[in-house]
Amino acid sequence: MRYISTEEIIKKVKDAVIKANRVPCDNMIMALREAMKKEESEIGREIISNLIKNADIAKKENIPICQDTGLVTIFVEMGQEISIVGGKFYDALEEGVRQGCEEGYLRSSVCHPITRENTKDDTPPIIHTDIVPGDGLTLWIMPKGGGAENVSRLYMLIPTECWRVIKKKVIETIKEIGAMACPPIIVGIGIGGSFDTAPILAKKAILRPVGSENEDPEVANMEMELLHEINKLGIGPQGLGGRVTALAVHINIRPCHIASLPLAINIQCNANRCVKIEM
Repeated sequence: MRYISTEEIIKKVKDAVIKANRVPCDNMIMALREAMKKEESEIGREIISNLIKNADIAKKENIPICQDTGLVTIFVEMGQEISIVGGKFYDALEEGVRQGCEEGYLRSSVCHPITRENTKDDTPPIIHTDIVPGDGLTLWIMPKGGGAENVSRLYMLIPTECWRVIKKKVIETIKEIGAMACPPIIVGIGIGGSFDTAPILAKKAILRPVGSENEDPEVANMEMELLHEINKLGIGPQGLGGRVTALAVHINIRPCHIASLPLAINIQCNANRCVKIEM
């Protein structure tokens, strides 16, 4: 049995929350640079150039990439041979987020859904936990802005629907949301599971490095097909027209009930903030 202290977890989560908001992912910057080569619209190239400059300024001056510093989602892979000592695990994750918000001077973006009273420290985070073999602990810290989350969708399709219908639904959704998620976007898609798990599949798909190839060749082809169709819509960077509406489409698939076909679409904006912690 391996022991990990809550004190260590709090510190690492705090640092990750601050870093995620201030230091852009290298693969995201690479994707934006590649998009510059593909974009034919003059205003589109200017927008992508400004996004790259913005990320560079955030990193150099140690300030947030975006004013919306997000609601923190934490994906956990916990080895079954570890024990958390010094307090409750989820309390430690929440305390790390609280300290990250306060010490990083991040915007307080979390409130009660009815009264709209602000929690003032970006807590509580959203936590999803998987128990895995071994004695490791891996955390993905993902602060996600309201704009991209608000235009995400869940559809419960009938089981006789096929890939053609799924594809049509995704394209219709992207066309409908237009500029609302600050394109160029990343599109995470979850197919299968159930009403509650399909959105998690879609959001976990966003954790993949931007543009990385799916391990399943058939699904990889589906991703490329969708990316091509989305970028034919002409929405373009910030919705002002162009070839690059999406930088990547990532799909996760899971078996579902014979009477169901859940489809979840989770949109990520061009900030695409995420830090991986391995302990």
